[in-house]
Amino acid sequence: MAQKNNTTLKDINYYKKKFWKLFFYGLGIMVLFFALASWGFFGAMPSFEDLENPESNLATEIISSDGVTIGKFYNENRTPIKFEDLPPHLVKALVATEDERFYEHSGIDARRTFGAALKLGSDGGASTLTQQLAKLLFHGEGSSFKPFRIIQKVKEWIIAIKLERQYTKNEIIAMYLNKADFVNTAVGIRSASKVYFGKEPRDLTIDEGAMFVGMLKNPSLYNPLRRLEKVRLRRNTVLGQMERNGILDEQTKNKLAQQPIVLHFHPESHKEGTATYFREYLREYMKNWAKENKKSDGSDYDIYSDGLKIYTTIDSKIQEHAEEAVQAHMKNLQQEFFAQQKDNKNAPFINITEAETKRIMDKAMKTSERWRVMKDLDKSDEEIIASFNVKTKMKIFSWKGEIDTTMTPMDSIRYYKHFLQAGLMSMEPQTGHIKAWVGGIDYKYFQYDHVGQGARQVGSTFKPFVYATAIEQLGMSPCDSIIDSPFMIHKGRHNVTEDWEPKNSDRQYRGMVTLKKALALSINTVSAKLIDKTGPEAVVALTKKLGVKSDIPAQPSIALGAVEITVEDMVAAYSTFANQGVYVKPQFISRIEDKNGVVLYEPVPETHDVLNKDIAYAVIKLLEGVTETGSGVRLRTQGGGNGDNRWTGYPYMFTNPIAGKTGTSQNQSDGWFIGMVPNLVTGVWVGCEDRSARFKGITYGQGATAALPIWGYMMKKCYEDKDLQISKDPFQRPDNLSIKVDCYERKKVEVDSNAVPTEEEQNPDEFGL
Repeated sequence: MAQKNNTTLKDINYYKKKFWKLFFYGLGIMVLFFALASWGFFGAMPSFEDLENPESNLATEIISSDGVTIGKFYNENRTPIKFEDLPPHLVKALVATEDERFYEHSGIDARRTFGAALKLGSDGGASTLTQQLAKLLFHGEGSSFKPFRIIQKVKEWIIAIKLERQYTKNEIIAMYLNKADFVNTAVGIRSASKVYFGKEPRDLTIDEGAMFVGMLKNPSLYNPLRRLEKVRLRRNTVLGQMERNGILDEQTKNKLAQQPIVLHFHPESHKEGTATYFREYLREYMKNWAKENKKSDGSDYDIYSDGLKIYTTIDSKIQEHAEEAVQAHMKNLQQEFFAQQKDNKNAPFINITEAETKRIMDKAMKTSERWRVMKDLDKSDEEIIASFNVKTKMKIFSWKGEIDTTMTPMDSIRYYKHFLQAGLMSMEPQTGHIKAWVGGIDYKYFQYDHVGQGARQVGSTFKPFVYATAIEQLGMSPCDSIIDSPFMIHKGRHNVTEDWEPKNSDRQYRGMVTLKKALALSINTVSAKLIDKTGPEAVVALTKKLGVKSDIPAQPSIALGAVEITVEDMVAAYSTFANQGVYVKPQFISRIEDKNGVVLYEPVPETHDVLNKDIAYAVIKLLEGVTETGSGVRLRTQGGGNGDNRWTGYPYMFTNPIAGKTGTSQNQSDGWFIGMVPNLVTGVWVGCEDRSARFKGITYGQGATAALPIWGYMMKKCYEDKDLQISKDPFQRPDNLSIKVDCYERKKVEVDSNAVPTEEEQNPDEFGL
């Protein structure tokens, strides 16, 4: 019997030793396994520097002068947000649903981990928020192969513990919500709030916050655009968790659970939204900036992932009013254009041959995206050309919204040639800050920028440069008189190759007129006489000093605007007159910061003196005459007139001082208006892409009808917006003014020199209203 007891005792001791031996071996292997994982034996682990500054792939924000984010450049549409900007209910919902003991553990929830191990992970991996952040930051989903998954899980634990040591709990929550992908171009809670609800995270309601927390489980599965009912049920699960954790009472939970999900979905795209043309112009600028401004380690900044903040000079409200004005007027004017093209067999082209039409259409075909794509597929020219004459389904632009239709690509090219385009830029003359930039009517369909890219004939908007030269070179004043009479510059003088005899657009001659009246009525013979006296070289020199970069021939014909200049350059040049003769180079960036708020770049304003204050003010007074008695007088009246149904926003009824000038190029292919008040100069151009696509008559093609209404509509909106403080004051008069500017004239509203019948063509020598 004693023998049996000894044997039993021996067996127990044997198994005890065996157990402890296995236990310590297992513990040692586990410690070694963790150590090897920590040392990177199973794959690289993040360093201290990586943990301090994790790879973020942040969107670059474009911020207006009034603090509004007007766009982004991104690979992932993600903009970081601080914990204090998160609504408390969102944080509580997140913790209640994803990690109830978040504030109690140090990265690993032992209870949940042990429970998951017993169930062999059948209920999930029991990942804490910190572990989920580790996964998002450093290795993604990883492998589904069990051994590899175990290694990955161990790495997650190690990284989670390091993160808990490196960051506070609040910082971890903010980092997690900033990194989470909510699909449909929304990465991070701030982008998600903007994309799905059009608001900042702090403004989210409880049920909206619960929807986002619910999406975190599987964003693709719980996609509000595809499975709204499934998302609603998941949201209600989150609300249930909030009740269970004492965040909501049962009554509130039930009430919120009954709420429908109402999305205000606005995906963020560079082809849509505010200031699209400006953002594309800025993108190209930033590409060059990144090459010239390196990081401290010598590498290039990536505007799509480095989380830069570009603070621009654009004012979001002025931009909004400018875009609204362009949309309203172009939609209105386009109706007239279509109506006039109905009986034109070669619409929208006027008075060109079949050969010229074919050249225009072939050029458009070969510069199209369709041509480029098919060329990349190694298609022959013959195959590509044939495809342009095969009907296909497509979406096309219209002012009533996109239209689904079937047509040949060649027909679609001709259709798009019908559309009138526009370019608008507003600038603060004292600082050079660009406040609004509208490069076209719709960036998605028309991506050519008519502010920064497109130089077009400027017509009579060039005349103030001639008058300014005459005042400076000849000592003239706005009140000096000159005879409006037939005039010719003979062959050989000023390099003209044949006799040049400009005519006035209304075929009338008024005899003795002041310079102020001559510019107000845009009298061509007076401009020609002035450039004959100063010489075209002096006018070209002044125009260059005014910042115009275009090549300008030293020919007398430039006096009538036979010069192609961009809207940007014209606005900057006119701003010089409003800024007392000092040119300020247009500026669209105020500063650039990195993701940590460190200023990387602040531009230095570029300025130079062009004219003395007296001359600049004299030109302003000349230009005021245009809106008092000339082609801009409709800004102040409420009477009707030829084509008044297309004067969008009319009557404007402005009573404050306005300096401005209309312009109409040859055959009314281009309509211009540049208007100025003391703290805002705005230039507007309107015309078709091709000069041969145009209004036949001058009534609708002239600047006063095509472009001026956009300025008037926009300024009405700006003046109604009291936050903008757009000036209604007179322009600053220099002390001891040496030039006579106050001319006595009978108070009579003149008829502007635009009285050419609608059906009548404009003579090539008469353009320039």
